Amino acid sequence: MPVQPTVRQSGEHVVYREIAPDVSLRNIIYCYWELKTKSPLEEQFEYRVVSDGCIDIFFELSRPEESFVMGFCKKFTEFPLDTSIHYIGIRFLPTMFPQIFNVDAALLSNRFEALQVIHQETAIFIAQNINPGFILEHIKSIFDDYFTDTVSKVNFNTDGRLYKSLAIILKNKGVVNLNEQLDIGISQRQLRRLFRFYIGDTAKTFCKVVRFQNILRAKPSTQSLRKSKLFFDVGYYDQAHFIKEFKNHYGVTPTRAFGR
Repeated sequence: MPVQPTVRQSGEHVVYREIAPDVSLRNIIYCYWELKTKSPLEEQFEYRVVSDGCIDIFFELSRPEESFVMGFCKKFTEFPLDTSIHYIGIRFLPTMFPQIFNVDAALLSNRFEALQVIHQETAIFIAQNINPGFILEHIKSIFDDYFTDTVSKVNFNTDGRLYKSLAIILKNKGVVNLNEQLDIGISQRQLRRLFRFYIGDTAKTFCKVVRFQNILRAKPSTQSLRKSKLFFDVGYYDQAHFIKEFKNHYGVTPTRAFGR
């Protein structure tokens, strides 16, 4: 359940929302999302995306012929956007994008690339079937049909060792001894290869992102962080370590992020 914090910088003038795909696609696509201005802003909008372990396709609704892919990111990313925007995105759950499109996730890590370069067929589909006047619910139905058909033709990797390791990491909220708990019958070298291709980075980096995401889901206040020492519970060995890691993934300190 990847979390992207609510847009706050411009208050009521910028809206971010997510809607779930068809039930049959929910183990593949986490959500369709939109980020839009309700009225023109006075200055350029800085949009911050935090680490969430996923890969997204996105495009400006007024220019569907220009679509992009954002790969797995081990730190936050900031995008300077125009004063009027309406972005649409598709957030794929970990391992799914490289399987559907047969692309090495590591080639996309920590950057974005034109979808045309990665999967021309999907880029053309978006350009020809998405109209700037469409609302998100209508776009969802178009993408549901497209990905239901696309997924029906995919031979998914059913290597249980990969999914067992992911299950262990998620169950333990990213607090995992890689050498001991991920001893799943393959070498560390093979495990690294699997994670780089299907996730985009190492199991260690993925664990850090999962741990960070669990902090976001807990929605702690600054006061509760100080009192309960939540960072110890999720594997950070001291407060300085927690603040450094959090800032790397979010872009600001926990105090600024939770601010209450």
